[in-house]
Amino acid sequence: MKFKSIGIILVLLAATAGPAVAGPIGHAICQTAGCNGIAVACYSAAGFTFGVAPPAAPPAIIACNTALGACMAACAAVAFGPTP
Repeated sequence: MKFKSIGIILVLLAATAGPAVAGPIGHAICQTAGCNGIAVACYSAAGFTFGVAPPAAPPAIIACNTALGACMAACAAVAFGPTP
């Protein structure tokens, strides 16, 4: 009897649930494959290794980090987009 009540509650919850509006998988793909891939390429082109901090950041690294920040901000919009 108790399981029947739980089943009814679960069916009612599923019937009244709204659609998902966040895209966490899209956000993760954007950051990993997109932004970080570009940052690694930018660091490599500048002659550095992404993830290793030099004693003083040269202008090329600052430019790479600025671009990475802008890309991550754009990926944040993906997290709030609709998920099919």
